This record gives sequence, structure tokens and C-alpha cells, in this order.
Amino acid sequence: MSIVTVQLGQCGNQIGHEVFHSLCSDIHGTHGLCSRKENQSYQDACKERFFCQEEPGVPVARAVLVDMEPKVISQTLSMAARSGCWKYNQQSHFCQKQGSGNNWANGYSVHGPRHKESIMDLVQKEAEKCDRLGGFVTIMSMAGGTGSGLGAFVTQCLRDAFPASFILNHVIWPYGTGEVIVQNYNSVLTLARLYRSADALLVHENDVIHRICAQLMNIKHISFRDVNQVIAHQLGSVFQPAHTAQGGPDYSRNPLGDLVETLVPHPEFKMLGLRNIPQVAENSLPYSTFSWPGLIKHLRQMLIANAQMEEGIDWQVRPPPPGSCSHSTNKPLHFNTSIANLVILRGKDVHSVDLGSFQDPSLYTSWLNPQDALNSWRTPRAFNKYEKSASLVSNSQFLLKPLDSVVGKAWNMFASKAYIHQYTKFGIEEEDFLDSFTTLEQVISSYTTL
Repeated sequence: MSIVTVQLGQCGNQIGHEVFHSLCSDIHGTHGLCSRKENQSYQDACKERFFCQEEPGVPVARAVLVDMEPKVISQTLSMAARSGCWKYNQQSHFCQKQGSGNNWANGYSVHGPRHKESIMDLVQKEAEKCDRLGGFVTIMSMAGGTGSGLGAFVTQCLRDAFPASFILNHVIWPYGTGEVIVQNYNSVLTLARLYRSADALLVHENDVIHRICAQLMNIKHISFRDVNQVIAHQLGSVFQPAHTAQGGPDYSRNPLGDLVETLVPHPEFKMLGLRNIPQVAENSLPYSTFSWPGLIKHLRQMLIANAQMEEGIDWQVRPPPPGSCSHSTNKPLHFNTSIANLVILRGKDVHSVDLGSFQDPSLYTSWLNPQDALNSWRTPRAFNKYEKSASLVSNSQFLLKPLDSVVGKAWNMFASKAYIHQYTKFGIEEEDFLDSFTTLEQVISSYTTL
């Protein structure tokens, strides 16, 4: 099944470009460990998911690019075309001459309704090109106005127009120190709206990715492109073809459906986090060796200690003892309780890897069978020059602290009526803020009591 990607705002378009470029680089790579037949099957499955072949030899991304300013879209289109190995459809983009001014209400209440017909017409055309539509991935940030406000509006429109299709929002969490003075307002309004429309929200935190660039990739002067490339690598590690446990010898045909079915057993719990190991500087790869037991041990500890990367894992965190309630006072400090986990393994000897340590019932909430809470996808084909790599997509308490922080900061601003007039002039009333706070406080409460 094919996935249509909707790139929203400056951040969404820049990350979307890096994702497609990473996917294309991977499928054109050489992987001597796999047979020619396996390589061909992998390439065909990837192209079916993300590209359509409108011209001989040049895959065209299944994507719609949306921004209220033309500069980034123009750059994105030309960069893809210059790569020579893939491109965007020159007709599948929408832009205007005026942005949203970092105001969620402007994107949601003004640009959204005004341009709904044009944007959804582009989406409909991309959907009709798919032999079988698996669903939509939107890529957007929460801090600004277009990605967050227009992104929330477009997600709502996708749900209305395609009620049977899966919708995954890939959301970029803003830097904690602040990019935009009203970023906490924008984030609260965005998350509350997305929670009503999307099947799942896959979150990347800018602060975490920045630390990965600095500490693991050894990048001295970190640019937004460096950050976006790490995000693209992690997304590719999930969405490139893999074999599911139930899928037999063929690659999964419906990755979005499989992901949502595996990780979102209850509509109250939609927040997904992503960890990927190893991640090292490319010039260090020839001198690095990795074993599956070592990777799995690190990945499990990253999960239970809520560590976002291999460096600085707290090895003192342990699961609660057998028989204790995961949410009781016996729960170890900083222990990250899971609802469901998906482990994706790629590379050499992948089918011999033991994931028994992820089946420990103490890792999970009591209302789901641990055998149902853990799933794995595997492929012997290596990913992006890593002989062995493992990814973990987790529905857990990983986002509780940053979510509580954003809601708290937004509430403090709201209590003093700071900047509220900037939103009410575009039709977002105080009741809309209160509804959003209520929605997210319920999400926080639900995850807290796991």
C-alpha cells in the first residue's frame, strides 16, 4: 500500500525532503549480504510505498508540499531535482506570498479555510495515483504558525475526506529554551486538535536530536539540516520495508496500518516515541563493530530509563519487582512504563536475535498481555551503511515530562492573558484554549496512571 506524505510549513518541507532523499539513497545502495532477488523485492516495496514512476528511471515522491511562503518550497523542489535520483511532482505544491507570523490561529482559522479546496484537491490527486492507499503521514512542527495551525486544520480535513485511511502525524517538538515566544500556546492548540483527528502522533524532540548531533555524530557546528538528516534516518529505519512476524516471506504491504494496530490499542494513548541505534559519525563506521546482544541490551535500557540515545543511559533503573503494580508507590523512580513496543531489526543474522528481554511483563501496563504488547519487524537487508541496526517505536510514558512542561508554561501565560489578543483577533477564543488544556491534562493523567 502507498503512503501519501503531506509536508507542512518550513520545517515539514525541509524534513520531508531529507526523508525522501534518505529513502532513495538507501534503496540505491549496494547490500552484498542480500540476494539480488531480496534487494529487488526491497526496492520494489519501497518505491510502491513512497514513489510513483511518472518518468522512466526517475521516481517521483508521493507528496504534497504546503507552505504559506514560496521560498522553502522552491528550494525543496530544486534540491530534489538536482539530486538526479528522485524528484517531486512540480504540480503537487501549494504556497502563498504571506506566512502565518508564528500565529497558530492565523494558520488554522484564516489560511486553512481560505485554501482548503486547493490543498485538498492536490491531496486527492496524489491519493488517486495510488493503486492502494494505505494512509497519510503529515510532517509538521508545533512551534510556528503554518506547520502547527494549518497542519492541524489539514489533518482535520484528511480525517473528514478519508475516514477509513490511517493518519500518522509526525510532529517536531520545539526546543525547550524557545524558538518562538508563543510556542507553548501553539503546541497546546496543535496537540489537542491532532489528538482528535489522527490515529497516532510520532514525536521528535529538537533538544534530543540536537544532542545526538553533538555527542554521537560529533558535529561541531550543528545546522537545521544536520538535525533534519538525523530525523530522516530514524524515520527511514521504521518505514523502509521489513518482514512482520505474521507476514511470511513478503514485506509488509501496509506499514501504517501495521504500526497503528501494533502500538495504539486504545484511542486515549496515541503518543509514539522513536529510538534508533547505533548512530555514529559516518567516518567512524569502518572502525565500529556492533553485536546484537549489545544493541538489544542498550535499546531495552534506553526504553525503561527513558534515555533518548546510547550515551548517558541510567543503568540503575530497573523494572518493578514481579507482582507489584506498575503505578504503585513501589514503582522505581524514573521507570518508563510501556503500553506497546515495536522493535525493528535490520542487517546481518537478524533472524537469530532474541527479544525475550522485551517480553518482561513488568515493562508494560497491566491491562495488556505482554505477548500482544511487543511486536518485531525484521529484514536481513542492512540500512544506510549500518551492518546491524535496531529501532524502537514505543507507546510509553516517554513524553510525560515535556508535555507537562509545555502545558504548564502555556497555562501560566494564559492565566496572565499574555498574547491572547493575537489569537482572538483570528477567531480563537479563550474557550478554545481551555478545551485544549482539558484535553491534554486528560492525556497527561492517562499516561501518568499506567
